[in-house]
Amino acid sequence: MEAREILNRFRNGEITIEEAEHYFRKEPFEEMGEYAKLDSHREIRSGFPEVIFSSGKADEHFVHIFKKLYEDNGEVLGTRASRHQYELVKDLLPGVKYDELSHIIKIEKRDKEHIGKIAVCTAGTADIPVAEEAAQTAEYFGAHVERVFDVGVSGIHRLFSRLEVIQDATCVVAVAGMEGALASVLGGLVNNPVIAVPTSVGYGASMNGLSALLTMVNSCANGIAVVNIDNGYGAGYMATQINRLAVRGWKK
Repeated sequence: MEAREILNRFRNGEITIEEAEHYFRKEPFEEMGEYAKLDSHREIRSGFPEVIFSSGKADEHFVHIFKKLYEDNGEVLGTRASRHQYELVKDLLPGVKYDELSHIIKIEKRDKEHIGKIAVCTAGTADIPVAEEAAQTAEYFGAHVERVFDVGVSGIHRLFSRLEVIQDATCVVAVAGMEGALASVLGGLVNNPVIAVPTSVGYGASMNGLSALLTMVNSCANGIAVVNIDNGYGAGYMATQINRLAVRGWKK
């Protein structure tokens, strides 16, 4: 049973305080042999359940962790997953989906509500895999996402054609490689936070995303936060936090 369900049942008078305490007395993590300690109380502390960074995990470890998180939460998200890892779990858990573009593997609850609005923008088409990691992460965590792709500075009129959608968002994720200028442009056009994501797209002097990272960190535009190179997940997570705060503000 999920921690949130326990709290809701207690608030509704369906279980006693002793029954609720019995659940929360459990260790705040679950031992998975010697290879993992699943953070079962993470959602209680942060509002987000644990996610699997799939790359590099042994097959047996990945399968056990994936199944356990699904059993505990009724859904599970894995980033940087391979098709091989998808093949390992697809027959065990028929609801699992794999996206080749973002390398996200997941099982989601049905009829999930998606609130607010996050705009995920890319400079070019080659940046879309990282942008999709950000967008699908935010959607998994319950945000409504608008995708605005291929609006980089080499044809900036394309950006202006979608500016109303971007300016209406609670926050903007700007995904760009090469010189990474898109984040600075967006930072000067919107009144909500911009999360800049440098990508490893570009020729030699881009240094696998370092040039874009330095451009974004040194931006003269205000309201820009920068995550690591190719870290779409981190951007989607942060955007969801901002989006939740904005929605709560609207509801007051």
